[in-house]
Amino acid sequence: MKQIDLDDLPPRVAQTLRGLEAGEDLVLVQGGALVARLNVAAATPPTPDQLSDLPPEEAMAEVMEHFKAMIEEEF
Repeated sequence: MKQIDLDDLPPRVAQTLRGLEAGEDLVLVQGGALVARLNVAAATPPTPDQLSDLPPEEAMAEVMEHFKAMIEEEF
């Protein structure tokens, strides 16, 4: 499996990728030709800013839910 760290990408590209929702398609094009079509299996985990609006118990539950989903996808 190939992996790209969003921190290594230009900010605008990283922001676009972070904003993709589950089930949404991302099409990569070069010179007008379709290079790849990617489908988002799961949305990105919430950022710390999004979690700060939640009570501590809900924030922890949200983090653990995303962690569990990541582990299940890997195995």
